[in-house]
Amino acid sequence: MGRGTNQRDTLLAAAAGGAAVAGSYLVTGWAPSFVVRPVDQAIVNLTPGPIVTLAIETLGDAGHLIHIGMAFAVVVGLFGAVAFAGLRLAARTDRRAVGVATAGVGSWLLAAGLTGISTQALGAALPGAAVVGIGWLRSPTGRPPAGDASSPDAGDSVSGTDSADAAGLTAGVDAVRRRTLAVVAGALGFVAATAVGRRALATDDDPLADAPRSEGAAARLQELDDAALSVESADLHDLVSPIGGFYNVDIAEFDPAVTASEWSLTFTGETGTDRTVTFDELTDRPVEHRAITLRCVGEDLNGRKLDNAVWTGTPIRPLLESVDPQGDCDCAMLRGEDGYYVQFPVDVLAEGFLAWGMNGKELPPGHGHPVRVLIPGHWGETNVKWLSEIELLRVEDDGYWEERGWEGTGEVKTVAKLWDEGITDLGDGRIELAGHAYAGTRGIERVEVSTDGGDSWTDATLSDPLPDADVWRQWRHVFDPDGEHEVVVRAVDGEGARQIRAPSDSSPSGATGWVRRTVG
Repeated sequence: MGRGTNQRDTLLAAAAGGAAVAGSYLVTGWAPSFVVRPVDQAIVNLTPGPIVTLAIETLGDAGHLIHIGMAFAVVVGLFGAVAFAGLRLAARTDRRAVGVATAGVGSWLLAAGLTGISTQALGAALPGAAVVGIGWLRSPTGRPPAGDASSPDAGDSVSGTDSADAAGLTAGVDAVRRRTLAVVAGALGFVAATAVGRRALATDDDPLADAPRSEGAAARLQELDDAALSVESADLHDLVSPIGGFYNVDIAEFDPAVTASEWSLTFTGETGTDRTVTFDELTDRPVEHRAITLRCVGEDLNGRKLDNAVWTGTPIRPLLESVDPQGDCDCAMLRGEDGYYVQFPVDVLAEGFLAWGMNGKELPPGHGHPVRVLIPGHWGETNVKWLSEIELLRVEDDGYWEERGWEGTGEVKTVAKLWDEGITDLGDGRIELAGHAYAGTRGIERVEVSTDGGDSWTDATLSDPLPDADVWRQWRHVFDPDGEHEVVVRAVDGEGARQIRAPSDSSPSGATGWVRRTVG
């Protein structure tokens, strides 16, 4: 077996691996049954905490691209290895069917093993087998094709024949290369068509349905709209973030697929009685529509992972009291269907909210459909999505991020933001500065703005206060620039404490510092 055959089979195997992954995606979409998902989850779970923190602080959102890229590479390699084995067996037995069967059955077993779903595994098996079947070439004698430079007889043929035979050999090699490249190009075309087709199908998805008993959400949304400031920037959203623009961070790239009819929440562990609540039972409980702001602990000081929505749901306290929480630590571990977990003191958890609606619509899959928990005043990462279990503990235990060096369930820190879209030239020589400020359940008392680098300060205009405890406020300030100005913004919370001045990274407990921008 010569180098030429090795190279050709490797190229075909890589194409088969890519086609197998694309076939799985065509059948499943970006779902937990996609063959890349379990590998991506394993990479996420096995990555050491310091590396996770480094990726968050240095790469931000791009850090997710690294582990999903690694997962794709591993899975393409696995299916490619199966295809490679099929090509070699076909050559050894001189039977195309043997190679196709090996690649098809092997790919099916691999896909079924990764996802646990045998029927959808055919989506990966068929394209991989097809590439092997179309790409493998043989000679009438059962040896590698007569033009293949890797043939054992190729060297003798060139040295012992006339120029016409040499020309024929060259033509044969070229034919093999063209055939191989055509198969690889076809596989790549299949991959591209699958990606484009799946994206087109995604745009045709039905819009989110109205959340159960969400008639009160419209009134709350109007209340927030009335409380918002009037600002010139068309790109700076008001007090409610659109669902599609609400930031979204998860431990992995694939959201669990859980229907409302399948969902339940189970209370376990140190309880007087275990209890399981279905979705219908939950939505039959007293309904509230709360404005709750979420901020990501991993964002930088002036980052964009701060948003607000009106959430439809029910308080968790009555359910928690119904199971009679026990255990010496007075703490509970919350778990989601995606494998995420976080610990809370019971008294803090009791202030939480079980949400099944967002801005008057059903909770989107990316935000925890059908049910997530919201804990007032705490970092967004503590609000478990796809909530499935609350275990009352006997002793304290670390949550997912605490195991990776973060502080876990701490309260949010006070911050005032000034993003690019909040800086607007009014056209009359003045500049408008506008943004959002947030301090969790402490609320925002005022926002102070300096246009001279912090030497002097002016109180900004604030949006009207809302009855919700855990919600941001808008701020606005207009000034006349005379050249460049170093603008500094800082917030004062409802307890009179000013935003921390000293800068710090997001790890381990959230970024601090005053936000500074050069304007003018």
